[in-house]
Amino acid sequence: MVNEIGGGKYGYQELLTDCRELTQAYPFVTVHTIGHSVLGKPIVALRCGTGTRSIHMNGSFHANEWITSALLMRFVGDYAASCAEDRSICDELASRLHEETTLWAVPMVNPDGVELAQQGALPAHPFYSQLMEWNEGRESFADWKANARGVDLNDQFPAHWEEECQRREVQAPGPRDYPGPYPLSEPEAMAMANLTTAQRFDLTVALHTQGEEIYWNYRGYEPKESEQLAERLGLVSGYKPVKLTGSDAGYKDWFIQRFRRPGFTIEAGRGENPLPFQQLPAIYESVKPLLVEALSLHREREL
Repeated sequence: MVNEIGGGKYGYQELLTDCRELTQAYPFVTVHTIGHSVLGKPIVALRCGTGTRSIHMNGSFHANEWITSALLMRFVGDYAASCAEDRSICDELASRLHEETTLWAVPMVNPDGVELAQQGALPAHPFYSQLMEWNEGRESFADWKANARGVDLNDQFPAHWEEECQRREVQAPGPRDYPGPYPLSEPEAMAMANLTTAQRFDLTVALHTQGEEIYWNYRGYEPKESEQLAERLGLVSGYKPVKLTGSDAGYKDWFIQRFRRPGFTIEAGRGENPLPFQQLPAIYESVKPLLVEALSLHREREL
């Protein structure tokens, strides 16, 4: 259930349409507003499941990685349909997963940034002058990763944020890599932190692009089983688990440090961002079994 539109893009309006159609077709899937973007757009979360184990998945922290929103929405749609029809999804009985877990999916963390990446800065935009300056006068915002205030939302979390600032050496708003004036300064990042703190997820998966890699560690804060779990995710998807160093202040980093639970960043697909929308079906074939595996990882262990 992913609406493909002219121009081969998947944006905020398509997301809202899909959420509406999804919840109408499957009333056991509910939509929640977890916060608002800088420009006031509701940041929506989809909830599916009745189980005690809480799993979180998100997409489009980075604006030019908007294809991850389409990936996640397609997955939620497939999962909901499998639950309704009492059939399997990637060899897992969907109704069993629904009973064992509760999935919270935030398909588009950064709706303002996605709009910029896809449409550019229109003269009516409230930050038009600043955005054009931050983008060095370029009319194309296709490479834009940040939110509407030029802050990289995946450098916003209080996990060695100061060290990330020193590493990035970006001290002003721009298309990418500016961590902001202080941690959680941006409403989108705060919304994600608040949701995560309230729900205390047992496991998180953040979808990014690209590289076909799985990042599973953070400075030794991760639980000992995280590497093995990453190998399982890699086995079903063909993606390569990678022990990452030299990166801080991301959502996955903060989640692992704060809760000492498994968190994963998935770099989906290959190529140059933004990945062409035409690659969605092929990328989804790899990502779908990975996301199903993430829902079932708990069976052999308890946190």
